[in-house]
Amino acid sequence: MHPSEPDSAVYRTLLESTRAIPWKIDWATKTFAYIGPQIEPLLGWAPSTWVTVDDWATRMHPDDRERVVHFCVSQSQAGVDHEADYRALTANGEYVWIRDVVHVVRHESGEVDSLIGFMFDITERKKTEEKLLSLQRELEALSFLDSLTGVANRRKFDAVLAIEWEEARRNTQPLSLIMFDVDFFKRYNDHHGHIEGDECLRRIAQALVSAANRPRDFLARYGGEEFMLVLPASDESAAAAVAERCRQAIFKAQIPHGNSPLGQLVTVSMGVGTVIPAAGEHPPAFIDLVDRRLYRAKQGGRNRIVSAA
Repeated sequence: MHPSEPDSAVYRTLLESTRAIPWKIDWATKTFAYIGPQIEPLLGWAPSTWVTVDDWATRMHPDDRERVVHFCVSQSQAGVDHEADYRALTANGEYVWIRDVVHVVRHESGEVDSLIGFMFDITERKKTEEKLLSLQRELEALSFLDSLTGVANRRKFDAVLAIEWEEARRNTQPLSLIMFDVDFFKRYNDHHGHIEGDECLRRIAQALVSAANRPRDFLARYGGEEFMLVLPASDESAAAAVAERCRQAIFKAQIPHGNSPLGQLVTVSMGVGTVIPAAGEHPPAFIDLVDRRLYRAKQGGRNRIVSAA
């Protein structure tokens, strides 16, 4: 480049050779004083069609427009440099993710003179971010699942019970809980092997899911061979009916047990409890109550339901 070429031409050449799209808006008239020719290959709109800020605003995704325009105008009025991400409409009706980086130019008096900035194509970056967010959501969902049985795990159980506890307390409604323990499961593993033991737990989980069929009924593997069933808005009689339905579902599953003193099929023991939570009461005490009833069921010979003191 010849050294005598004016500085403005040098700057323009530099700006127009980058992938970023330079622009300038006159604040008083809200018109484009300049926009780089790179805008046309990216969005399909010729530089001559970018006349006022309305052209910028209308070529924005409707879901982004109000938020972005309000933010940019308020920041500009305050004289604050800022950035904004939004989806820009292309001439063929598609959308491209744009990041606008804006610098506010002021008069000596302090009033806003103009805005200058760069538009960057961040579509690929947004796609990567969306993939990462999707993966994060998937991993979060998996963190609440028991990998063996596919039902919820202890962590999810604690969260759901806390929510249902508060809901029951607020609405003065009963909340029921059933705790299950597979009878003589150690003997099952010793006799059939751990691979069959895993399959046994999966089949039990499936049977319990089929027996608890209301939308808010919630089953979780509590640990080892123990499961928990949360029954919102269920009184004692309703919980007892569900417990019996669970017992029948496991019987119908016909899971062989070759080393059980109770017969040739897998059975479960159950503890059942119902509470209308009051202020100052907490779930752990309720879980302990149901656990004691499960213990009584096991001490009483197993393959039974204990639902009252």
